[in-house]
Amino acid sequence: MDIDLNNRLFNFAVAVIIFLRSIKNNQETGIVKYQLTKSSTSSGANYEEAQAASSKVDFINKVNISLKEMRESNYWLRVIKSSKIDSSEKLIELINESEELKKILATIVKNSRKK
Repeated sequence: MDIDLNNRLFNFAVAVIIFLRSIKNNQETGIVKYQLTKSSTSSGANYEEAQAASSKVDFINKVNISLKEMRESNYWLRVIKSSKIDSSEKLIELINESEELKKILATIVKNSRKK
């Protein structure tokens, strides 16, 4: 089990939730905040589930879902930036972390399929 990656995914989800508290609620931001909360927490939860996978196929599937959710998180973070909802340093840090996590998860999927 990759405890460091588990921790990074957990910390990312918590950081997103805390960051989203700083964004005012209105009709358009409510949708973005809801979607980003779901995807950022789901990525870590699916990776956590992968650690108890019943088979290699199950493991790959769960990590792949984690990757898809991280890709979605990255998308929503970029929407926040591009629509000028927020442009803080924290947002940039979250975008960068989501990019790194995407790369790590993609590598795990790719390498697991090779084995």
